[in-house]
Amino acid sequence: MGKTPLLLIRLSVTTLGVLVAALIGWRLWVHYEIEPWTRDGRVRADIVAVAPDVSGLVSEVLVVDNQVVKKGDILFRIDRERFTLALRQADAAVEGRVAALDAANKDLARYRNLSSDAVTEQKREQITATQAEAEAALHQAIADRDIAKLNLDRSEVRAQVGGLITNFDLRPGAYVNAGSGVAALIDQATLHVDGYFEETKLPSIRVGDRAEVRLMGERNPLSGHVQSIAGGIEDRDRSAGAKLLPNVNPTFNWVRLAQRIPVRIALDHVPPEVRLVVGRTATVVIERRGG
Repeated sequence: MGKTPLLLIRLSVTTLGVLVAALIGWRLWVHYEIEPWTRDGRVRADIVAVAPDVSGLVSEVLVVDNQVVKKGDILFRIDRERFTLALRQADAAVEGRVAALDAANKDLARYRNLSSDAVTEQKREQITATQAEAEAALHQAIADRDIAKLNLDRSEVRAQVGGLITNFDLRPGAYVNAGSGVAALIDQATLHVDGYFEETKLPSIRVGDRAEVRLMGERNPLSGHVQSIAGGIEDRDRSAGAKLLPNVNPTFNWVRLAQRIPVRIALDHVPPEVRLVVGRTATVVIERRGG
């Protein structure tokens, strides 16, 4: 074989190698810089803090940690004796106010039938005021009774949503305070994946785009779609000053990293064998429209 054909073969192989390398480099650049995908994804859900509305000693616990509950299920009970006694006192107060109002109404009717010669106008006004005060006191007693009844009902702490209760270690005999959380209730109806995409990839993402979610440790991907895109993120270079004026960081880094924008992915179907544990890591790939 002559030198010319051999040179042509070498040149063709070299050219082909350069073209293949350029094609691979271009494809990698498009994949990493343009195509909307991210390894920074997390399984998330709405978390409801389980907190009693009244304070007291826990008398009974009906669930255990990591148990699935339905909306309205009783989680635990607070000692009801004190609230029962308070309701009885409120009922007695209402009965007393009813009797006082009845007497005031009778006095008012009696004085209204008397002539101006028998009773002064001042006395009649005094009786009218007494009747009005008795009526207002009855309304107040009824409201107090309703509050006592509500407190008795709230001594049974129920699940506000259906889901999985976690970080729950309450035991009978513990004292709980009103408004203080004792556990977290994961609303399973709101389970989704948040993908944190670089801001340079946002132009390629639209609400409704199909998405592929790969959970770490799972072989098969999950299908979903873009439900929403976050409307804002925290500006760490700006804060409020002492006089509520903007406090802007005077330093500026010339090397600027792309901000990460949360994109909410709704899952279309989750196989029963896949555990959507809040906080799991996921890779999210968005299928761009038109290609």
